[in-house]
Amino acid sequence: MLTLDHIAVCAERLAEGAETVERALGLPLQPGGQHAAMGTHNRLMGLGAEYLEVIAVDPEGTAPAQPRWFDLDSFSGATRATTWICRCDDLEAALAASPEGTGVPWSLARGDLRWRMAVPRDGKLPFGGLFPALIEWEGAAHPAPRLTDVGARLAGLRLVSPEAPALRAALSALIDDPRVEVVDGPSPRMEARIATPGGEVLL
Repeated sequence: MLTLDHIAVCAERLAEGAETVERALGLPLQPGGQHAAMGTHNRLMGLGAEYLEVIAVDPEGTAPAQPRWFDLDSFSGATRATTWICRCDDLEAALAASPEGTGVPWSLARGDLRWRMAVPRDGKLPFGGLFPALIEWEGAAHPAPRLTDVGARLAGLRLVSPEAPALRAALSALIDDPRVEVVDGPSPRMEARIATPGGEVLL
């Protein structure tokens, strides 16, 4: 039902987050844009059929009436990968098969990109943020094919959770991707392993 679509790397400030990621990967990010409905902005890097976005609260944007996606209102500290986003063909069906609190559908747009996304009412995804955000792209337009291929690919995604068995069970009926690994750990965190021409990097 779900396919891994992109990885979100959150930052306190976009420019600093972009610099951190570019330095770590040794590769350039490309311009993204603003999400007016959420008061956020981003920069992007292609990962083949997928992509990576560095995202932060836009200081010139307007905050939504509810908490922002990816729990950005509570984000602080080092730039890091926090959220994985999975696409589906039927957002309502995917939500029905997902844990309570995964989100409610929002219709969003930027330029010719149109998509619907499940945004949690409190900004927090289930399992301490480790359950994927759900997206349904409308039409053929998608960011990944438009991005320059700089040779980066997602090699692995590790979800470290104190609720690992329950998270594993919640995901098992929804996605089958050998790169996604759920392991036990004392507190929730996500590790994205990015293969680059210079070697693998952990974000």
